[in-house]
Amino acid sequence: MRLACLFAALATLLLPLQGLAQDASRLDTVQKLGRLRVCTPGDYKPFSLARADGAFEGLDVDLVQSAAKALGARVEFVKSAWPTLMKDFVEKCDVAVGGISVTLERQKTAFFSAPYMVNGKAPITRCENVAKFQSVADIDKPTVTVIENPGGSNERFARANFRTAKIVIFNDNTTIFDEILQGRADVMISESVETLAQQKARPGLCAVNPDKPLQYGEMAWLLPRGDAAFKAWMDQWLHLAKATGEYDAVLARWVR
Repeated sequence: MRLACLFAALATLLLPLQGLAQDASRLDTVQKLGRLRVCTPGDYKPFSLARADGAFEGLDVDLVQSAAKALGARVEFVKSAWPTLMKDFVEKCDVAVGGISVTLERQKTAFFSAPYMVNGKAPITRCENVAKFQSVADIDKPTVTVIENPGGSNERFARANFRTAKIVIFNDNTTIFDEILQGRADVMISESVETLAQQKARPGLCAVNPDKPLQYGEMAWLLPRGDAAFKAWMDQWLHLAKATGEYDAVLARWVR
């Protein structure tokens, strides 16, 4: 009898704490304020690209705006950069988007949404060199210059896999592919979907086996660590966007 009373007393004490945990969800805050703060580097076509007028466009941009509308909120984009993305996200944003690869390192600091795309690493090079760069071993030679943007999974892949090739870090991810066209670099490793988009945008560049990537990868959105309610809502929204065809329609606008 005493034990039952003790459990009842503890349950009564915990009820206010449970209410506080529920109230702390970003899901409630976003709806209350009518604002969804979205961090994005805005330099990764076709996912998120900052235009000259300061607006953003791309696959992730369209999707996150649709998610915000479903929450009854407006999107406030926060321009970030790959080296500072996690810091900016934790300090300033509710979600981060823009072609973000799922990694265990990022998972230490944030939750990921359910992945919306399977998208591994693939090389892109001048079309005449496609046959030369079919594998990691083909690329990892002292005569080859690999160019990468700083601070993201592309640079990490290059440093982990290329021991003898020259690795050059180029800060402008919107013009980095021109360096290959102009002969100042030989190859870049990026997400297979981006290599396809750049192949279309820049005649003379060709994606190398984008359907057989060098490394398996997934793309998802960064969400606040520990906020199960917010993650559950975002996962459900992504699921329904795919089930209803909304995701495929957005994908077709930016990739196919």
